[in-house]
Amino acid sequence: MAADHAADTPDSPVGRLARERVDHRFKGLPPGAEGRTVGELAAERRSLFTGGFTTPVLVLSAEALEHNLAAMERYSAAHKLAFAPHGKTSLAPQLFERQLAHGAWGITAAVPTHVRMYRAFGIQRIFLANEIVDAAALGWLAQELDADPDFRFIAYVDSPRGVQLMDAALREAGARRPLDVVVELGAGPGARTGARTEADCTAVADAVAATDTLRLVGVAGYEGEVPKPDGERVRAWLRRLTALAVAFDGEGRFADADEIVVSAGGSAWFDAVADVFAELPELSGPVLKLLRSGAYISHDDGHYRHITPFNRIPDEGALHPAFRLWAQVVSRPEPGQAFLNAGKRDAAYDLDLPEPHVIRSADGTERPATGLTVTGLSDQHTWLTVEEGASLEVGDWVGLGLSHPCTSFDKWQLIPVAEADGTVTDYIRTFF
Repeated sequence: MAADHAADTPDSPVGRLARERVDHRFKGLPPGAEGRTVGELAAERRSLFTGGFTTPVLVLSAEALEHNLAAMERYSAAHKLAFAPHGKTSLAPQLFERQLAHGAWGITAAVPTHVRMYRAFGIQRIFLANEIVDAAALGWLAQELDADPDFRFIAYVDSPRGVQLMDAALREAGARRPLDVVVELGAGPGARTGARTEADCTAVADAVAATDTLRLVGVAGYEGEVPKPDGERVRAWLRRLTALAVAFDGEGRFADADEIVVSAGGSAWFDAVADVFAELPELSGPVLKLLRSGAYISHDDGHYRHITPFNRIPDEGALHPAFRLWAQVVSRPEPGQAFLNAGKRDAAYDLDLPEPHVIRSADGTERPATGLTVTGLSDQHTWLTVEEGASLEVGDWVGLGLSHPCTSFDKWQLIPVAEADGTVTDYIRTFF
């Protein structure tokens, strides 16, 4: 079921993004477009290659975006999962709108600043996959909840101390609505956040029950942090999570909840989440089985290409890489070496280096980037090795595939969306 959200109309918060003026803040855009609104520039449908764009420029494929949105909508529906994609991947309200239009229940956040941005763009259902103990943020959140009875918000709790801090801040703020929380089960010793044992989870739940400001509505966690993950270990941890939900329900801990939330799911093991959540027995109330995968929106040409569950279940779908970074050859100082004018400020490099895919010459012809390898990135240069016989000249454009969506989006404030022939149809605004 899709969440209620502000329609993308000219007067909506998302619609108003089209009124922003193009200027020097936005890398890669045509200098001649200075002063136009983003909407005016999009309406011109300029060619990425002949329309005045400068390199480096990061581009999203219009076709791949739509394919990926539809693929995860189908997958979630087929497995009877609600879907709250993690918005930290893109921090792009226009993409949130499209995710919601493709059936998302809401959007997942990581920190309170994300929640504030989401609310500024009308997001009505937010899952915060973190414990929030900042008193100022909790005070603001209390005001948001009190002012809007239709705003649904859920957050992690993983310690009695965290619960105490939340309770004190909410009481100080005069909160009138209880804040819905889920106990986070940690993925194991040495993993990230989360109560480590079922006994620890029970202590957290007891602390929540002792407050009037918090309401326990479920359990959650992140299977991607399971130590040395494989299918067996991940499913074993997920069964601990669902068993915890069953135990808490049997103890009457969700009596005040409108629905019982059971949530997990990154981008590497959502097939395991679907399998184990399907085993969940009937509980005392309706269950919201909430998947939170985020990187699917753009997918990639590296890390997620290798780990996507669709590699294991190809009959259930596939994701397509949507990013391409175009950079230009600015130096060929030696026969086996070349340099592009993009670097760490432009391309993700925390998991894998970019991959050269295509070379575009000045006359517009394209050929595979055979014989080119990225060996390193400087702040504003890409280091290329060029095999003997490979054709590459100063001035050529090189299209690079990227790894890790989360550290690709965050380097660009305004990203062109282009069709397969290079026609730019839209621009995606990010808020990192």
